[in-house]
Amino acid sequence: MDWLCWPRFDSAACLAALLGTPEHGRWTIAPADPAYRVGRSYRGDTMILETTFETEGGSFMVTDFMPIGEDRSSLVRIVEGLKGTPSIRMELLLRFDYGSSVPWVTQLPEKGGIVAIAGPNLVVLRSPMPLHGEHLATVAEFMVEPGERVPFVLSYGPSHLRPPIPLDAGQALADTEKFWLDWAGRCRVDGRQGAALLRSLLTLKALTFSETGGMVAAPTTSLPELIGGERNWDYRFCWLRDAALTLVALLAAGYQEEASAWRNWLHRSVAGSPEDLQIMYGLAGERRLTELEIPWLPGYRDSRPVRIGNAASVQLQLDVWGELVDALHLAREGGLDASTDAWDIQRAAVEHLEGIWQAPDDGIWEIRGARRHFTHSKIMAWVAFDRSIRDAEKYGFEAPLERWRVIRGEIHALVCELGFDKSIGSFTQTFGCRELDASLLLIPEVGFLPIEDPRVAGTIAAVERELVVDGFVRRYHTRTRADGLQPGEGVFLACSFWLVDAWQRQGREKEAHALIERLLALRNDLGLLSEEYDTERGEQTGNFPQAFSHLSLVRSALSLHLQMPARHLFSKAGAPGRGPGTPS
Repeated sequence: MDWLCWPRFDSAACLAALLGTPEHGRWTIAPADPAYRVGRSYRGDTMILETTFETEGGSFMVTDFMPIGEDRSSLVRIVEGLKGTPSIRMELLLRFDYGSSVPWVTQLPEKGGIVAIAGPNLVVLRSPMPLHGEHLATVAEFMVEPGERVPFVLSYGPSHLRPPIPLDAGQALADTEKFWLDWAGRCRVDGRQGAALLRSLLTLKALTFSETGGMVAAPTTSLPELIGGERNWDYRFCWLRDAALTLVALLAAGYQEEASAWRNWLHRSVAGSPEDLQIMYGLAGERRLTELEIPWLPGYRDSRPVRIGNAASVQLQLDVWGELVDALHLAREGGLDASTDAWDIQRAAVEHLEGIWQAPDDGIWEIRGARRHFTHSKIMAWVAFDRSIRDAEKYGFEAPLERWRVIRGEIHALVCELGFDKSIGSFTQTFGCRELDASLLLIPEVGFLPIEDPRVAGTIAAVERELVVDGFVRRYHTRTRADGLQPGEGVFLACSFWLVDAWQRQGREKEAHALIERLLALRNDLGLLSEEYDTERGEQTGNFPQAFSHLSLVRSALSLHLQMPARHLFSKAGAPGRGPGTPS
């Protein structure tokens, strides 16, 4: 294990070898004999990992999990003998504050463990095996007989309090397995991609901070979008852009409670002055996500810099108003209890958008170059007005409907005039340019134009022609360096799922199924997806596992299973045909 942040996803890592070397923190359990074979899988429909080692001297399995429902955060590893009596070595190097702090380690007062302290952090390791120190690491060397089980329990606590009490590893394993199996059993979707859909839902549940209901985009930072490149970002935060996708995924699969928790997180996080709306927040709704570089970590495979925090949190991205309003709209349509506060927040946000929708912004891809008039941003501004009009009409909310209808029409006309290039027959990334952008595949998804519109068909064809690489979809061409960064990145997996959705809407079922099967084949041996895929190297890149990719997988799988767009279960906003008052 080479990455662990405690006690939250966005806390400083105490195991950080992922972005450096073993000296930056790592926990290994492996055969003493370096010549071994290894295989791994999740135990059924759970997040319990089982890794099997085979050596000349025998074989054993390591079961890894984080207990559910405990009053402390722990990581449990159980070594179980399978065959023979293999020799095993356990080595723990704790390095707090992203690998920069070596803790002070002492024996626990009671027998069978050590306690490590560095500043405010305290970690306890308990095991029946004798532990000793070697070169600032904690080590155990032992053998296991067939059927014998040896637990190692690592628990976190604040250093000013007593160490966490001991944990019964066997009981914790049974309780955790039951929790995951019960949770998976609530899924009400099967179908052709049912197993992949459920594994993605389990992954999304595991990416959720249970105390607040916030879902992180990924549990890692600075895994590069291109090996050796500079596109290395911290994704351990909650993006508003994931809000509507998350509600569709959870509600369609039958997870009403989780959808409600996410909706409630959304309400709390965006509460306040609408001009302070951010594109992302911390796990509890924190707003300050100051970006820093960590110079002592060399980065994953020497990909620098390593960053914590994210400066994109202060960017202007007009599309997030549409994402927020669409999520609140879908929550109502999906049967989540409505609240007056939610409409007050929504109305305030839309009234603020009235004054800024005409401004250039940083766009969905969070460019670090000059602001521009992104076509997708304007479309999502249209979504904000469109959904608000629909909600006010359906639920009787007080709103300046006539004014909003006029603005909705103005945005639609402007996008169709300036965002569409007749010479290439496609909508373009920004007004007045000829560059393409995969986000334009979402035009029929959000109901801006129907799938039958020739401009939509032309845009899909242009994306297929210009942005598809080895069958997968790029976000846009980085060669222009308009995003303020060095060129070069992999294909974007969420965008590739968007093409699946577009083909499904066009009735190209065979092509849609073929592409989603190719995308599923990119998952690692545990069924996990990152953000991007390097077609030349044949490997996933970017932060991992990536919620956006798994959310997109769930939506595409649902749409193919249902034979209709998944969001139609809750809302007609994305249905074919124009919405009320929408100009052609």
